[in-house]
Amino acid sequence: MPNEVLDYLAPTAGGVYLDGTLGAGGHSRLILEASSPDGRLIGLDRDPDAIAKATGVLAPFGERAILRHKNFSEAPEVLAELGIPGLDGMLLDLGVSSYQLDASQRGFSFRADAPLDMRMDQGRGETAADVVNTFSAEELKRIFREYGEERYAGRIARRIAKVREEAPLKTTAELAELVRGAVPGGFVPARIHPATRVFQALRIHVNRELDHVSAGVRQAIDLLLPGGRLVVISFHSLEDRIVKRIFRDESTGCVCPPRLPVCSCGQVPKVKVLTRKAVRATEEEIAENPRSRSAVLRAVVRCPDSF
Repeated sequence: MPNEVLDYLAPTAGGVYLDGTLGAGGHSRLILEASSPDGRLIGLDRDPDAIAKATGVLAPFGERAILRHKNFSEAPEVLAELGIPGLDGMLLDLGVSSYQLDASQRGFSFRADAPLDMRMDQGRGETAADVVNTFSAEELKRIFREYGEERYAGRIARRIAKVREEAPLKTTAELAELVRGAVPGGFVPARIHPATRVFQALRIHVNRELDHVSAGVRQAIDLLLPGGRLVVISFHSLEDRIVKRIFRDESTGCVCPPRLPVCSCGQVPKVKVLTRKAVRATEEEIAENPRSRSAVLRAVVRCPDSF
């Protein structure tokens, strides 16, 4: 959604912007172009491969682009290190990137057989293989149900617990076939693979994605200067619910009971919501990039009287 991002972020010359999910640098490049000649861009990503890839893409912008191997929830520390007091805009493009999905060796997808990894930062944390081979069936059921909204979470979890008694699950193909065999009608052709929600749930758990979304979006609002804008793109309902709730809470003013003649709580809105309804990709973009059909964009602007 490049056009929509630029419309709502509204970058201008001299502004300071942060792309908290740098990926291959596509959005950052557009922001730097729109904020020329002297706008600055701080790009963060927890995936060192993404930093390496984006470094080449953004090299023509020289010192206007500052890249760090950090999660977007660590943005306050990065800005403090750089001596930047606030932002004119911030972008969060949540979830796994197209680059990560297409890199078969990372284990995010079952389209190619690969080790069960799924870590966005392969230098730290537990892998998906660690989870499926060591967590109890009850814990796996909770993960599949909570993060994947998987109808057959219990059945799949019990099947994993039984199969791993013979040998640990090591690859994406092994897990995908196990799920296919565990759910009713798993071998009947369908629009989506039966393992899609399980893979999503494992990825979210391994990378603690929802925790970072909740913390990162709230911190992002506090980092905005008056008039600064935050744009968030979500790709599944769990992320979008968190973003929508935070935007609602932070755009709410007085919460005193209606019977009080004057406000005693002193609460003022931090932001104004710019997207009354969620913005979705156009039919033209979906035809060119089918993955964009799940994208949901929401945006807010920081209120000048909330400081």
